[in-house]
Amino acid sequence: MITFLNHLINGISLGSIYAIIALGYTMVYGIAKMLNFAHGDVIMVGAYVCFFAVSSFGLHPVLGLVLAILICTLLGIVIEKLAYKPLRQATSLAVLITAIGVSYFLQNAAQLLWTSNPKMFPDLFGGAAIRLFDGRLTITVGTLVTIAACIIIMVVLTLFTGKTRMGKAMRACSEDKGAAQLMGINVNRTISVTFAIGSALAAIAGVLLCSAYPSLVPTTGSMPGIKAFTAAVFGGIGSIPGALIGGVLLGIIEIFAGAYISTQLSNAIVFLVLIVVLLVRPTGLLGKQIREKV
Repeated sequence: MITFLNHLINGISLGSIYAIIALGYTMVYGIAKMLNFAHGDVIMVGAYVCFFAVSSFGLHPVLGLVLAILICTLLGIVIEKLAYKPLRQATSLAVLITAIGVSYFLQNAAQLLWTSNPKMFPDLFGGAAIRLFDGRLTITVGTLVTIAACIIIMVVLTLFTGKTRMGKAMRACSEDKGAAQLMGINVNRTISVTFAIGSALAAIAGVLLCSAYPSLVPTTGSMPGIKAFTAAVFGGIGSIPGALIGGVLLGIIEIFAGAYISTQLSNAIVFLVLIVVLLVRPTGLLGKQIREKV
């Protein structure tokens, strides 16, 4: 029972990281109707910024995280302006190829700047942990912070999109960009803000990810990015609650598959579950079926 609880907590923690990343995917897709496959590499950039801020410049981890958020937010805006804005009216295939190109550019730029040698991410929480059941169940502070961060981000984003002027503009652009523009909404600025928010979330996820799995390389964000995209599709891409549910479920499935079936097959099992879900419910768990008139 204790082992089961330990795996469950680890799965929720990992799933919370996937959920934070998936929120970036789902917001960009919901508003700009494009898949930003460079999102995973923004995670890597945020982790490197925090790593050097803490280990090389001696900044407090909180300041390192803030610096990572600022730089990744700026990076997201630059990527949107230079790579995606000129392709507003282009085909989805052209946008997809561009996103893959941006992803490879960021990976190779990181390799040139910081080499491909793994760097050990510092323990931002000092190894602090809570021990229950006479020490048989250990919950690290990093795990609690990760889960709490995911819940807080989810609540703040829900309130932001439902209560603020910019949030309502995002929802309007998600429904119909042409109609939103006719109503006086600056669509380009709204999309830029969406990229900025998604990139800020990527920075937070990158720091939390490397705190739990300390090896940092230029490809650190690739697989978590793919899994987070899978989580967004799993929960219903375009849905903020769907990204949370999909991420947490994916993390739990991955941890339990590695613990009880095979660590080598855990990734395959995750994607197999996705295929099964999409066969049963193509729009994802919380996705809505959209009918188009012809």
